Amino acid sequence: MNEARRPTVSVVVVSHDSGPALLECVDRVLAQDLDFELLLVDNGSADGMPQQLPADPRLRRIDNPGNPGFAVACNQGARAARGDALLFLNPDCLLPAGALRRLAGRAAADASLGILGAHLLEADGRPQPAARRALPTVAGLLRRSDGRLGVDPASGLEWVEATSGALMWMPRAVFERVGGFDEGYRLHCEDLDLCRRVRDGGWRIAIDPGLDVVHLKGLSSRRRPVWVEWQKHRGMLRYLRKFERDRLGRIAYPWLWCAVWLRFPLAAARAWWSARRGAGTLERHGVAH
Repeated sequence: MNEARRPTVSVVVVSHDSGPALLECVDRVLAQDLDFELLLVDNGSADGMPQQLPADPRLRRIDNPGNPGFAVACNQGARAARGDALLFLNPDCLLPAGALRRLAGRAAADASLGILGAHLLEADGRPQPAARRALPTVAGLLRRSDGRLGVDPASGLEWVEATSGALMWMPRAVFERVGGFDEGYRLHCEDLDLCRRVRDGGWRIAIDPGLDVVHLKGLSSRRRPVWVEWQKHRGMLRYLRKFERDRLGRIAYPWLWCAVWLRFPLAAARAWWSARRGAGTLERHGVAH
């Protein structure tokens, strides 16, 4: 790719001991038929996978000596990017052929789009609910919602309150306008925070239900399920403190804080058991971890 030419999109992948899935993720990106650059931000991996990536002029690596967190690494990649659009892509997401061109076309057709996601699938083909998410609110904690806001009859895009940080296409100008990811999150909920600020800024969020992307979901985190669950709870409290504390007031917020942490032991036990079962499922589907 001509270095003077600005790529259509900068794909930012953050890895941390992501295993062989990272190699397939990168191969799938490099096979896309659109002008792009790929920035891999590696957070101190010890599995040797980043060193096995192919030499390609479209691929650049940013190596961190440790793990500063997902949000920090995403912002690093965005600062180094040259594309007019950004695609934040997890290292366990496998793009189908033509995915970048499809996302670019969808995004260009609607200037109101702030974030565009895809239809995420488990390794066995089941849909992942995280592609369509409701933004956490005090009232929303008391009800179940998938965050669907309707379907655009012209384009077929589904409007949602929030989508998964596993795959987020954003115009670079929107990302910069809202200030990027909040680096106060270590892991989890930083994508919900970004979606909230994008919506508050007047843009809309959608997913393309016709773009199927396999998301192998948390390969690196399965080795530390309790720590990951801790970060989920910590992240949710940060989110609620930022956006919902004024509605709760001084008296109600401490009760919410207690409720979140009282939930943690059961959630951690479930995460530990799910990680054990998930490892077996991936082995049955031939996915190394």
